[in-house]
Amino acid sequence: MKVYKLKNGVTVPQVGFGTWQIKEGELAFNAVSTALEVGYRHIDTAAVYGNEVSVGKAINQSNLKREEIFVTSKLWNSDRGYEETLKAFEVSLKKLNLEYMDMYLLHWPANAKQFDNWRDINASSWKSLEKLYEEGKVKAIGVSNFMREHLEALLPTATIKPMVNQIEFHPGFMQEDTIALCEKESILIEAWSPLGSGKMLDNEVLIAIAKKYNVSVAQLCIRWVLQKGHLPLPKSVTPERIKNNLDVYGFIISDEDVNRIDALPYIGGSGLNPSEVEF
Repeated sequence: MKVYKLKNGVTVPQVGFGTWQIKEGELAFNAVSTALEVGYRHIDTAAVYGNEVSVGKAINQSNLKREEIFVTSKLWNSDRGYEETLKAFEVSLKKLNLEYMDMYLLHWPANAKQFDNWRDINASSWKSLEKLYEEGKVKAIGVSNFMREHLEALLPTATIKPMVNQIEFHPGFMQEDTIALCEKESILIEAWSPLGSGKMLDNEVLIAIAKKYNVSVAQLCIRWVLQKGHLPLPKSVTPERIKNNLDVYGFIISDEDVNRIDALPYIGGSGLNPSEVEF
């Protein structure tokens, strides 16, 4: 598995396995177990996904050494604040049944629509992540769904800058403004929902380009994210698709076809705006 190197020197496998909307229990356990069996070494979960116990069980019952697997979880919004964040981290760590996490993220920014003091809330939660990092409980820290305005408010208050920003990124939804700032600050972009919504898999342009390389539309989208220099987090519960989503190193999308994908209009995605969400 190829890797990206974060600004602190920690390496992270280039393709991660996302577990959003995979239910706790047998489904999550089997999906993560399959992912590890076929070669994923990067597992992404979150407190709000409700599947940390099963994700941790699959990791611990694999035949892999702990240091071979990069594990990420995220702070949920109801646990923001300095002390609350520290407690929430320990809860997630216990559910995962791990001694440390490889990365911990603030899942969503507090925003101006919800809170007058949103900047202070984000800064306070971030201070907790810095403490966890300094104590060696986590090897890397970052944010998720932070747009430019949220990053511009957080960065001046941070002693340790975020190493990652995990955002929605897929053909038709590229968030150029946020990515420009992240690249300036050496913040790695992780792409959640790299396949967008189901409508994307039926897009005629993507189907035609994928056919040219004899790959699936899903493989094309994941490869496109990699060629952008970002880290895709595809999700599936189907063993064949889990395996195929990792098989993206056998072809290179031409510059011409990358440009065609870049030019696509909004095809479909979550519709969630981090500055507007009320959860």
